[in-house]
This record gives sequence, structure tokens and C-alpha cells, in this order.
Amino acid sequence: MLAFRTFVANLMVLSLVAINSHAELSIDIVKSSSNSTPIAVVPFANDLATDSLNNIISADLARSGLFRPASQFPERPSTSSEFVFPVWQVLGLDYVVVGKVSPADNSQSTIQYELVSSNQEKRLLGESMTIPPTRWREAAHYISDRVFKYITGIDGAFSTRIAYVLQYQANGKNRYRLDIADADGRQPHSILDSDEPILSPNWSPDGQYIAYVSFEGGKPAIYTQHLASQQRQVITRFKGLNGAPAWSPDGSKLALTLSQDGNPEIYLFELANKKLTRLTNHYAIDTEARWFPDGRGLIFTSDRGGNPQIYRLDINTQEVKRLTFEGTFNGRGAISPDGKYLAMVHRRSGQNYQIALQDLQTGGVTRLTDTPLDEAPSFAPNGQMIVYATKQGEKGVLGIMSLDGRFKLQLPASEGQVREPAWSP
Repeated sequence: MLAFRTFVANLMVLSLVAINSHAELSIDIVKSSSNSTPIAVVPFANDLATDSLNNIISADLARSGLFRPASQFPERPSTSSEFVFPVWQVLGLDYVVVGKVSPADNSQSTIQYELVSSNQEKRLLGESMTIPPTRWREAAHYISDRVFKYITGIDGAFSTRIAYVLQYQANGKNRYRLDIADADGRQPHSILDSDEPILSPNWSPDGQYIAYVSFEGGKPAIYTQHLASQQRQVITRFKGLNGAPAWSPDGSKLALTLSQDGNPEIYLFELANKKLTRLTNHYAIDTEARWFPDGRGLIFTSDRGGNPQIYRLDINTQEVKRLTFEGTFNGRGAISPDGKYLAMVHRRSGQNYQIALQDLQTGGVTRLTDTPLDEAPSFAPNGQMIVYATKQGEKGVLGIMSLDGRFKLQLPASEGQVREPAWSP
């Protein structure tokens, strides 16, 4: 109960970021995994909500690519004490989630859930929580995270958020919104709406701020924005390029791309004292810096070898090492939370730009997508999924896929083009 209360308290901050609510992203499953684990999430007793808990939890688990929720139930117990284990064993359904909803004071609801193993014939997990009606979906995502962690041993990412840029038409002109939605595309809110382009959103490690590039006034500038207060701060507005901000793992610095000295280079900006340090010094274009999880190194994209490739920079020694060699283009890199993998936009030949994954220990590269124009990969905080921007016909949408590429879905918006995704901590 205490863990859930802490979780809800943290989410209260994000609930204050709304400037406006907008149409939600829908979910289109493109490719399913055949190796997923069967699970049943039984409708909770007395759950009369339009978005029922079992539907949200089932959709969460299915979206991970690791589970295959059942659509029919031989019985509908609401507690483990009501279970008839052989009924579920016959159907090959080992894991079953059951629960019930009860009214509580002040128009709140008490939700009780349990995870049961039919094979072991015992209750594996269970909790009770009391929530206001505005926290219904958050409660369901929390249950999904708990069930996912118990079965897989991996933290769930269902309670996280995705930031993205939506380009849309208003009065015949292009406008741009920086939106934040749940990881399933629901409950979107805008934190910035502008008639000038917005690029490169990047979350602070505590999830309280977002850095981004805005072309307000016709020139690029880097901003940070506190989500709860909506307070914005200009970080850099130098002559030329101000781009690709990336928060350090400890939250004290931003890596930036600036061309104030004539050529795009990688810089460090220390937030406490506003100190700016140049990290690269090359005649080539150096851009798109992203951090390794230990904070001791950065990756960046550079054409110093003749075409765009990804390099590693050691912060302390300034040593630069090339990481990618396969293909004629590799850029927009992102490092997995465990530091083992590099996701990137990869072009092997021709004009197709696809998402690929490189094992940083072996150097092996695996193409994960087969669409022609993909961009901006970003890892889920548990390292199990990647979100990226792609095309659905002529429409810009978000794609989400497992690291092995065996499960894919798309999150199209009902209006406009969706670009530049960034998964929250």
C-alpha cells in the first residue's frame, strides 16, 4: 500500500503539466510474438468503469510482447480463495490475475488484486489500494508493473510516459505541440504549443523536467521546462545551431550541440553554474550526443570518417572511438539503460533509414524494422522496448517494438504527424 501511495504521489506532479488535453494515440498491433506467456486477467468484481481494469492490464501485458492475455475465462473468481485450480490447469493458464472493486469514503474506490499460479495452486502476489477516480488508469498500470516484475524479474514500464512532437494544421498553417502521454498513448497533455518547430525532447533523470529545442522567434534555442510549474528556462540561444540537448544521468549537466564557434560541436552545460565546456574539436559535424548510463562517456554522430557514424567520447580523457562500421549511415543513437546496446537509425544501402540494434560487446548489428523512414529511437527505462518515429502511409506515427523485433505496434494520432519520441525514466 505504501509503495502505491508513493507512486501515486509522484504521478500527481505529472498530472499538473496539462495546458490542454488532446486526442489520444490509438494502438495498432503490427506484429505479435509467438513465444509469449499465456495469462488471464479476469474482469474485476464490481468494476463498472468504461476503461475496465482487466482490459487496461491485459493491454499493458500484451504490449510488452512477453504475454498473451486470454480473451475467455472458464470462471470468474474475484479472490484466490474462490479459485478452482484444475479448471485453469486444463487450459494451460498458469498465471491468472483476479480482483475486486469496493466503494470507499470520499467517492474513492478500493481495489484489491491477486496474482495466482494455477500450477503451483497458490497466491503469488496481492495488494489493496484506495484511489480517487482520477487515478483509475494509473492504478491499472501499477498492477501491470507489479505482475510483470513478479513473473519476469524485470521492472515494468507501464506507468511511464512518452514525450513526442505533434505537427498539426490550424487555420491552414502548421503548428507544433510538445505532448506527453502514458506509455500506452492515453491521457495526452501538451506542455508547449507553438507556430514554430519543436525538436529533440529529452527527460531529466528524475522525470521532473524536459529539455527541448524550440524555434520561437525564428531561431533555435534550447529550453528546459519544469513539468509541475510549467516554468521554462532558456539554456542557450547562441548564434547558429543550438540543438540535441541530453541530460546527464545525475541530472547536473546537459550535453548540447552548438555551432557558436563556427562548426557544430559537442558541449557540456553545467546547470548549477552555467559553465560551458567544449568537448569535441573537429572540422566535421559532431551532433546528437547521448549519455552512457555511468555518466563517464557520450555517444555522438559525426561525419568525420566520410559519412555519418556513431562515436564514443570519454568525458575525462577526451578520447574518441568509432563504434559503428556497418552501413553507409548510422545516427540518432541511444544507449540501453544497462549500457549493453546501441539503438540507432541505420542505412545499409539505398534510401531506407531503419532502426537497428548493435551489441556493444560483440559489435553485431541487427535490423529491427523494415519500414523505409524510421527515426529517433528511445529505450524504455526497463530496456525491454524501443519507441521510435516512423511512417504509416504518409502519416507520421510512433512505433514501439521489443528488442528482438518480434513484437511491434504503432501509435498513430487522430490528427497530425507524430515525431521525436522520448521515453521517460
